[in-house]
Amino acid sequence: MLKVYLAGEIHTNWREEIIENCKKENLDIQFSSPVTDHQSSDDCGVEILGAEEKNFWKDRKGANINSIRTKKSIKDSDVVVVKFGEKYKQWNAAFDAGYASALNKSIIVIQNEDHQHALKEIDAAAAAVASDQLQVVRILKYVLEGSLK
Repeated sequence: MLKVYLAGEIHTNWREEIIENCKKENLDIQFSSPVTDHQSSDDCGVEILGAEEKNFWKDRKGANINSIRTKKSIKDSDVVVVKFGEKYKQWNAAFDAGYASALNKSIIVIQNEDHQHALKEIDAAAAAVASDQLQVVRILKYVLEGSLK
């Protein structure tokens, strides 16, 4: 079984697309990801540990709790797929890629050509840079089966 962590933007269904296409290919993969409910992710710190007067401390509590999940998921993974979306700058995705690189994890980046220059250092650390989710599925199939079909 291959363990794959799906990091990156949370505003589209790219994770579901990869998971569904891997299921269609009958690939033996266990997926994990960050909490993609934006509100839950932002509010977990104050919901669990109590309210904060300043947004800085609210964000800090949430980020610290989310980092527990993220660090464990990346450490437990064999491959980390990092998607950089169109609309928002995903600093967290860049951090996840850096953390995965520091742990010597295999990284697959998904990005469009417009981000090539901004992400050149991340691309250099990646094992592959894909332009879409279907390329990622093909990579994972090749890794598991050695098959291009």
